[in-house]
Amino acid sequence: MVGALPYTLLAALAAGTVAIRWSNGQSPVVDLALCALAAAWMFWLHTLYPAWRTRPRVMAVFVAGLIVIMAVLVVRAPWFGLFTPAGYLFAFRVLPWPGRLAGVAGVAVVAGTAQSYALELDTATGLLFYLIVVAANAIPLCGFAWYAERTDRRNEERLRVLAENAALHEQLLVQARAAAVHEERERMAREIHDTLAQGLTGIISQLRAAEHADPADWRRHVATATGLARESLAEARRSVHALRPEPLRTARLGEALTSVARDWSALHLVPVQVTTTGTARPLTQEAEVALLRAAQEALTNVARHARASRVGVTLSYLDEEVALDVRDDGGGFDTARRGAGFGLVAMRQRIEGLSGTLLVESGPGAGTGISARVPAS
Repeated sequence: MVGALPYTLLAALAAGTVAIRWSNGQSPVVDLALCALAAAWMFWLHTLYPAWRTRPRVMAVFVAGLIVIMAVLVVRAPWFGLFTPAGYLFAFRVLPWPGRLAGVAGVAVVAGTAQSYALELDTATGLLFYLIVVAANAIPLCGFAWYAERTDRRNEERLRVLAENAALHEQLLVQARAAAVHEERERMAREIHDTLAQGLTGIISQLRAAEHADPADWRRHVATATGLARESLAEARRSVHALRPEPLRTARLGEALTSVARDWSALHLVPVQVTTTGTARPLTQEAEVALLRAAQEALTNVARHARASRVGVTLSYLDEEVALDVRDDGGGFDTARRGAGFGLVAMRQRIEGLSGTLLVESGPGAGTGISARVPAS
């Protein structure tokens, strides 16, 4: 519109001016010269494209010059007021705020002058009506310019916010990816500890026992070590495929705990009593895995450090949470002095990752109790 409309209006008005001047016996040369000047003035603007908005002072000079040319044309021939839409178009297009307001007001004065050509401006009444006509042009157009500026600012602010949100979203995605990688590394570390490390520990203990055993017991220890090796291999494959722990594949959590405790008791010759209280109900896979791993780690620690004569495992289905308690009557330890090994750290990470809690209670000669609680839902 900036390229075609102004020239079209100017050409049509120039042709009409020639016809009117000749019909009245007047020369249109001056009017045509002014039209040519206006066309050249607008062409000069188009040579500056696309750097309009980067040169505000030059644009102010352009609009001011165009208003002067239009004013001269209107004074000579009021029908050139029909050219003022081009002036509004340029003022809105090329002038920044608040210069745009001054440009629109200047064009409105020219438009009001053209519309008041029949008034006698040397009288108070004529001057008053002239001012009213000018105001009727300037006020609505200046109000529209103000509204358009506010709209532009809101749009720019909205775009800025969207850009910031997009940048924040991208940052969050990067952080989420990094957190996912870190979490997966920790998960694999826990899986390796809970499966391969525990299995290898059992194998080593059985092979050491076989070194000092008689032939009958030797075969039993080797057979047990072989079974542990097979189980560890199966668990390693399961970890790679991120499947459920082997005891949970075909049994509920209470039954899986009983199976794990029975195998552990047969391996270490320590009796384990498993008790389930409350109404059993399905849990999420993550919760069942976390509680089962907690029980396995607690039993492993009993075998390594406690020298216990009996162990109790209690699974409690409460109203809002499910609790697992593993207690032994072993030697215990001072929790303030002994640092937590990787097993307890991994256990705590599993439980707290489900918004649960893990408590370790122990003391020299008082045995050890581990309590893991996770939300029921």
